Amino acid sequence: MDHILLHRIDNQRRLCIQKDLKELNLWLYTLEQFNNKLDCFSVLEKRLIKSPSVENLIKALRRNNVLVMATFCKYSQDLKIEFEYGKTEYNEVRSKLHEKKREQYKLLLQECTAFETHIYKLLMRYKLK
Repeated sequence: MDHILLHRIDNQRRLCIQKDLKELNLWLYTLEQFNNKLDCFSVLEKRLIKSPSVENLIKALRRNNVLVMATFCKYSQDLKIEFEYGKTEYNEVRSKLHEKKREQYKLLLQECTAFETHIYKLLMRYKLK
């Protein structure tokens, strides 16, 4: 009976970690796509907007994006190791850790969205000929 219970607990733990990994992969994909957008915004800044403050914003966002992505990559490695070899139960502590990562992602996403809106507003000032 104990063996069956331990197996169920391990399956539950693995399912929760797998769910976290899938969510984390979505975050990483989204941040990678934003990094690609920053490349485009950088070209727009150089060719059209020509604003040092916008250029600095792009650099700061890229730096922050890369740092968060690096943190998430490390977290992904830790989750994969825990999934394969770990025996630590998926408890409130682990759940709160993932929630902190989610908040970090949401804050960066808000910054990215605000920046995109700022760029689009700048671009709306230009008239097509």
